[in-house]
Amino acid sequence: MTKAHPDAAQCAVRLRRAVLVLARRLRPSMQGDGISAAKLSVIGQLYRTGSMSPTELAAREGVKLPSLTRLVAELEGDGWVAREPHASDGRRSLLRLTALGRKRLVAAAQAADAPLADAIATAVSADERRILLQACSLLEKIDETLAGHAENASHAPLR
Repeated sequence: MTKAHPDAAQCAVRLRRAVLVLARRLRPSMQGDGISAAKLSVIGQLYRTGSMSPTELAAREGVKLPSLTRLVAELEGDGWVAREPHASDGRRSLLRLTALGRKRLVAAAQAADAPLADAIATAVSADERRILLQACSLLEKIDETLAGHAENASHAPLR
């Protein structure tokens, strides 16, 4: 392993540490309205992906359905999420972010983004911001790959 060409394991260690530290620092700014990290994750998933069944949402979140059911009930009670009948299967339901939930999430994200944008403007040069945007694209690519691995593992036959 050379300094000029770090291996994947070295990148993984530094990336995990950096992401965890930054996420820990950013998390409190997104947890307004008494919303926990778990609820925020569910809300974000519905925002990005759109309506889906509780089973699909639990799989995407990597949680068991009973755990998700409690979170969704609380989110429904607080007006973040609504349940609607499945179009082709009356026994199933779909979860969706409400208009109020979407508005609250966007406002929380904007409030959380402001200090981050200030920090980037202060600490990072214009050239470094271009590199940071490229790094964001790479992080998204890594996330898609990890999601694919998780989905493939969930469909693998039991031995």
